[in-house]
Amino acid sequence: MALDTTTEPHVGRGAFQVEANGINVISDEERKGTPRQLFWPWFAANVSVLGLSYGSFALGFGISFWQAVIVGVVGIVVSFLLCGFVAVAGKRGSAPTMVLSRAAFGVRGNRLPSLISWLLTVGWETVLTILATLATSTVFDRLGWGGGSTTKIIALAVVTVLTVAGGVLGFELIMRMQTVITVVTAVLTVVYMGFVADRIDFGAVSAIPGGSAQNVIGALVFLMTGFGLGWVNAAADYSRYLPRSSSSRGVIGWTAFGSSLAPVALLVFGLLLAGSSKDLNDAIAVDPIGALATILPTWYLVPFALVAVLGLVGGAVMNIYSSGLTLLAVGVRLPRWAAAFVDGVVVVLGTVYVVFFAGSFLSQFTGFLITLGVPIAVWCGVMLADIALRRRDYADTDLYLPTGRYGDVRWLPITTVLVGTAAGWGLVTNTSADWLHWQGYLLGPLGLRDSWSGANLGVLVALVTGFAVTYIFGRGRVKGQEER
Repeated sequence: MALDTTTEPHVGRGAFQVEANGINVISDEERKGTPRQLFWPWFAANVSVLGLSYGSFALGFGISFWQAVIVGVVGIVVSFLLCGFVAVAGKRGSAPTMVLSRAAFGVRGNRLPSLISWLLTVGWETVLTILATLATSTVFDRLGWGGGSTTKIIALAVVTVLTVAGGVLGFELIMRMQTVITVVTAVLTVVYMGFVADRIDFGAVSAIPGGSAQNVIGALVFLMTGFGLGWVNAAADYSRYLPRSSSSRGVIGWTAFGSSLAPVALLVFGLLLAGSSKDLNDAIAVDPIGALATILPTWYLVPFALVAVLGLVGGAVMNIYSSGLTLLAVGVRLPRWAAAFVDGVVVVLGTVYVVFFAGSFLSQFTGFLITLGVPIAVWCGVMLADIALRRRDYADTDLYLPTGRYGDVRWLPITTVLVGTAAGWGLVTNTSADWLHWQGYLLGPLGLRDSWSGANLGVLVALVTGFAVTYIFGRGRVKGQEER
């Protein structure tokens, strides 16, 4: 059987040439750099001013400022550490995340988690594109340049072109784009903070009452899902270009540090802003980034639009690159650049639906995060345990052969994902999204509906289940693979 590497003829390695690599293993001569270079793409993908809006989202769980600070720091850092651990597999195997996942699930058995991963990454691309479109419309409206449907359509077109171009051209352009985006976005975001700092009312912030343990856990789960758990399925896509001799601690550290640094700072400042003004807090639920523009002087609105769009594009570019690779891992036979283009079309359709027809953004966003957060948490647990059990690098050829050491379909991890997802969905609730009222079906039978319905325990249960089952029962499988 021919190897399923889905690579294209060499087109070039320049920033403005289409990347030739698909889901193949990166050759030794193409591996380069140091773990330190992982800081730039991960920082750029998470420096978006959307991080400020998470302050409002966290307070929406009915917790105090200090409770929100604690769960924010813990949730962000821990969830991005998970990304760092998964990134180690990238330097060990020099293949995309959802190809390395085949070692746990089997070559064709891995199509199920790959499909879940694709839905998550395309969903995040859509979320970021929606936010950029809404923010641009709000800024143009304040400037008196129009803010209706025409503006939204133009904004959508510009954001889509930037995002799809980065995804199609690939790794080299993304690494260069992210360095520029990091510097520009960081500087303009600090300037934004300086302009609105006088709106912080420490008295109002400190007066916010504390919430119950259930509310605190609900906020923690939401933040973990919104940050690191939204990236774990793509974490090895960038470390795969590093030499296999690179430091594993360096890969973990620079991935987690680059990812966490901006979100922690932005979240704390966002908590101060949202806690100081109920009107701003309410407005963020409708237009998370555009609402932040309403407290700016008019002359700074254009730079704010630039920082908002660049920050969102930074995240969307990494997502569309990874979603294209994941679509190939599902089994779709396309060149990598064509898969990225297909994802761009899906993103446009999803953005049009939410911006022009769906109404409230926050209810749809929360429903999306928690619903897909459950199965991706199970997969993450399985993947982390599988990585922890391995002592050797991956066998390149066998990642593409159903008859190889990793097998065709591994039923234990697949069953774990299915059962863990079913249990997880039974322990989460999404009351603000009408289409998700069926969730939480285990809370009543377990006597948890009144006290724990908002804690979204299902995500944590799914993560722990995936890890525990694989770590306990997967030892023999991994040992046999490595001895073969």
